[in-house]
Amino acid sequence: MTARPEVFAPLPVLPVLREMAPVAPPEVDPAIAEFRPGAHDTPSFFVWTLGCQMNQSDSEEMAGQLLAVGCERAPAMDVADLIVINTCAVREHAEARVIGRQGRLAELKKAKPGLRVVLTGCGVRESERSGLARRFPAVDMFLRPDEEPELALRLGLVSAQAPIGLRTAATAATTVVSGRAASAADHLAGNRAAALAEGRVARTSTLSAWLPIVYGCDKTCTYCIVPFSRGPERSRPFDDILAEARGIAAAGFRELTLLGQNVNSYGHDLPAEERFGHICTERSSGRKLDLRSRPDLAELLRSIDGIRGSDGNPAISRLRFITSHPWDLSDRLIEAMADCPSVCESLHLPIQSGDDEMLRRMGRQYTVEHYRERLARIRAAVPGIAVSTDVIVGFCGETDAQFEATLGVLEELRFDTVFAAAYSPRPGTPALAMADDVPAAVKRRRLNELLAAQEAIGLERNRAWLGRDVEVLVERITPPRRRLDPDDPDVDVSDEQASAVPPLEGSAGEGSVAMAGRTRHNKLVHLAGDPALVGQPVRIHIEHAGPFALRGHLVAAPNEPDVLA
Repeated sequence: MTARPEVFAPLPVLPVLREMAPVAPPEVDPAIAEFRPGAHDTPSFFVWTLGCQMNQSDSEEMAGQLLAVGCERAPAMDVADLIVINTCAVREHAEARVIGRQGRLAELKKAKPGLRVVLTGCGVRESERSGLARRFPAVDMFLRPDEEPELALRLGLVSAQAPIGLRTAATAATTVVSGRAASAADHLAGNRAAALAEGRVARTSTLSAWLPIVYGCDKTCTYCIVPFSRGPERSRPFDDILAEARGIAAAGFRELTLLGQNVNSYGHDLPAEERFGHICTERSSGRKLDLRSRPDLAELLRSIDGIRGSDGNPAISRLRFITSHPWDLSDRLIEAMADCPSVCESLHLPIQSGDDEMLRRMGRQYTVEHYRERLARIRAAVPGIAVSTDVIVGFCGETDAQFEATLGVLEELRFDTVFAAAYSPRPGTPALAMADDVPAAVKRRRLNELLAAQEAIGLERNRAWLGRDVEVLVERITPPRRRLDPDDPDVDVSDEQASAVPPLEGSAGEGSVAMAGRTRHNKLVHLAGDPALVGQPVRIHIEHAGPFALRGHLVAAPNEPDVLA
């Protein structure tokens, strides 16, 4: 059943924020003004976010809390009174960066005794809480991801005049996963609803918005800590998500990304409802679940796509979701992607290995053939779709032949982008019981070989765009010789990747600047033009293709009639 479009007139698009604008303080009743804390009582704060898009969304909620109690953003970590580090434990590199920053944080605390440091994210796990102070000596407070709604309260920043939600936020609890204490995500949907109702989500852009739809993870990957750090999957109510999407449309956002550790498993834990009686599907792999009469991601996509502007077009022109799992890439979801004009022609679908035995040891519970079949189906339904994936090399017991099988699958399936990493043991994961028996030098060699192979594939895929005119949503100005940091959420490519695209020539007219944006296929495009184009969809003629990005020149600006043709 296709959701009926609802007519919806979005507000004019707001300019993209280069920096978060200061929030004006609310008016205060003179009768209670003397009882409110002074500006000097609330710290300035800086949030350092590493890792996935869910971390970025969580950081927006934490920043919203701090702004709601009167704190102000600090322009840099070195001048803040409060530093919140939202870290990632999925890959060793992110944790190593935080550990490496401990010395600098200690120096800052010595120079400013009142400085407080909070560490949260997947690096904080209940089963390892006792050892965190030893690993992170400069940190004053540790919060699990499900404890983040209590940040301002635990810091003692919540006064009687604070928003009700801050004073009554549901308290985090623990559950048991595989015999160990883990986070429980049961309360996060309610806390998200309260934060939205009270305006406590400080979005970092007015162009693209994150919208979490499911928290936690029920999957069985032996190398991953997420089920223990974020707890079992808990879906947000269907109507709450739609209400947030309508608010995002009303604010003029052009792009919306639905988030979940496994976003396409949304809804399986919600109660069955008569209005969803037309939904009757089963997983094609992994653990079997009763999905009948429960909302799913396909239903969400159709309903959000059905929010239409007065012109009849989708109120949010670009709809994405991340990250998907092959278990839950259902035919219903594929059909919704093909049917909904707002859903972008891109998909991130991790494969992790091209060998069935390695997939079994990784706990992925699907085969290469199952993945191949799902990928063929989505490519047939959405011609030209860009597909990215994740690969781990050097996992426990991986032989040369198994690695070669992975290379063969990459050559066969021709992904647009591959995010690859050498396996590193993560504390608290089931894989710690396995022998990490692939030498570090072999892991590096395999990783470099895989990246070289994918670079050639990526170049071939990108060259198919040469000579074509494409719609690019301009995201940012790119200053010359900018230092590119792979852990900066505003940066998409590394130094080596950026060098694959020749610099823009100064022929785009006086006042032009270098900019970057993305196509609906999630291709990074470099261009030059008026800075006012940031936040706007433009038509770009592609004249250069590198393995990681494209470059082109402006054909049509937003007000020209063919820009969205």
